[in-house]
Amino acid sequence: MQTPPVTVVVPTHNRPELMQKAVQSVLSQDYAGDIEVIVVFDACDVALPDIPVTDRRSLRGIPNERTRGLAGGRNTGIMNASSEFIASLDDDDYWFADKLTEQMRVMQQNPQTYLVGSAMLVERGEATHERLVPVDVVHHDQLLHDRMAGLHSSSFLFRRSALVDKIGLIDEELPASYGEDYDVLLRTAKLSPILVVNKPLLTVRWSGQSYFFGKWLTYADGLSYLLEKHPDFAKHKKSHSRINSQIAFALAAGKEHARARRMALKALKDNPLNIKAALALAIGCHLLSAAWVIKTVQRMGKGI
Repeated sequence: MQTPPVTVVVPTHNRPELMQKAVQSVLSQDYAGDIEVIVVFDACDVALPDIPVTDRRSLRGIPNERTRGLAGGRNTGIMNASSEFIASLDDDDYWFADKLTEQMRVMQQNPQTYLVGSAMLVERGEATHERLVPVDVVHHDQLLHDRMAGLHSSSFLFRRSALVDKIGLIDEELPASYGEDYDVLLRTAKLSPILVVNKPLLTVRWSGQSYFFGKWLTYADGLSYLLEKHPDFAKHKKSHSRINSQIAFALAAGKEHARARRMALKALKDNPLNIKAALALAIGCHLLSAAWVIKTVQRMGKGI
């Protein structure tokens, strides 16, 4: 089987100690083809880590040329890539050595596929949890019902031509780029099913170092934007309820209690069994602490 070149885009917010491990994990892939790593520096100086670059590997750093933020950084890398296959990696995550080999095998065996993802390990402090994807082939309707959190942006491997010409670039209008990965998953799956290598091929760090950690009102704005952008959510009561409950919880955690109560009641109207909506309502009514709920969920290796 051929081993075509792959470009890996690593957006960074000037976190050299994390970014070095991310970049090293790409340069150390066992993939036999060429790998180009583009580190995109957003609102900071271009300063590449001092890492040896071996044969069939290249590393370069460029400034974000587009909208400031994660989406603009990803798009800068995509538009500067020299390969047909594009992978993304957040600067606080890292890949296992066989990640590209496994995914490229699936991509080449399925020439009509635009995106291949994978499962992951979630690292939170000393605890590590395996997060698989519920299915090996992901369709649009399934993504409306379930975000499938195992499909993380650091696992994505795209065909560049499909991303640029058919799916469209990462949405730079999303508030603070929150939910950009879910948005591109929905747009991709509407055109072509997403295939999954359903075993962990990377580690994703979830911690206070995360760019979005605790920015609850940003979460609410991003999810509200997605709800308006993807009207198909409204066709399915449970899907609509799920997104509204996430908005409600974010508002409650952000101490926008009145708005949280209204959104939670809206979510419960569509699905009276929505636990997240009930939790958001309880927080909005000062019956529960958002911090307690979040810590309890995190101990289970899940996100809220």
